[in-house]
Formats: sequence, C-alpha cells, structure tokens
Amino acid sequence: MSDVVQLRQLGIHDIPGTVSAYAFAMTARLNAIGIVVADMGRALAFYRALGLEIPPESEAEDHAEAALPGGLRLMWDTEESIRSFDPNWSTPTGSPRTGLAFVCESAAEVDRLYADLTGAGYAGQREPWDAFWGQRYATVGDPDGNGVDLFAWLPGREPSPEPGPPG
Repeated sequence: MSDVVQLRQLGIHDIPGTVSAYAFAMTARLNAIGIVVADMGRALAFYRALGLEIPPESEAEDHAEAALPGGLRLMWDTEESIRSFDPNWSTPTGSPRTGLAFVCESAAEVDRLYADLTGAGYAGQREPWDAFWGQRYATVGDPDGNGVDLFAWLPGREPSPEPGPPG
C-alpha cells in the first residue's frame, strides 16, 4: 500500500503534490454544446428559425450563446475564433459525428418546420417520414452542413413520463 493511501486512510487528505480529496468529490456536468461556423450571421439566422433566442448583436461577434432549458447553453464560434487559440484547427471533412435534435409539438409541426426551413434555402437532408421507432422525423442541414433533426412523437408512441420524486 502506498504512503498516500495510508495517509488518506488516517484522514489526511490534502497531501502536497497529490490530488486533493475534494477533486474526487467534484462531478462534471454537461454545460454547453459548441458549434464552429463559417458565417455567424447565417448560422444564427438558421437557429433563430428553430426558435432559439439569441441576442441580436451576436452576428458581429466571434462567439455567441443561447440559453437552453435546464441551464444548458448552445454556443457558436467562428472558424477564425477557434484558430485564434488553436492554430492547427482545420475545417472537418466527411460526415459529422454529432447532431442536434429539436422536438416539435406534432407531426404536422415537423412537416411545417421542414418546409419553412427548406423554403428559406436551407438544405433538406431527409424529408419527413414516420420512423419505425415511433416518431415523425426529418433532417435539415444548417449553413455549415451539420444535420439538425426535427421530430415529434407519433400518437400512441409517446414515452412514459419519468417517475417523479417520492411524495
């Protein structure tokens, strides 16, 4: 058994040169999702069309944020901003490995929102369809080619509500 483990067993946790016991007690929480964009104005117009509230002055900035329910943030950074602290960063190629999904109130809203976005010139990647997992689903590309899913639960296929805390 190491000396550090023995000291910690004796109740001595803050040992110089070691990780504090407090570090082990901390829990990481997902706080933000970031998207790198080529054109801030075009990107923000797309996400505003999905209903996100983004400060109007954000188009002129290299970084923008929108607060989401539950305290999560969605952030956008220009390619230039990323390169300012990571000079080796390069624009990714190929298919993205992440995606965002926006829940809609109904299948009709999925269809309407898809039509509105593609009518505004955004790329439709997959037209609305009834997915085998019980959702009306569609995918639209944001201005940087990231797939953004739109979905609504089909009638009778809604998930069971999460049980609440005991009463």
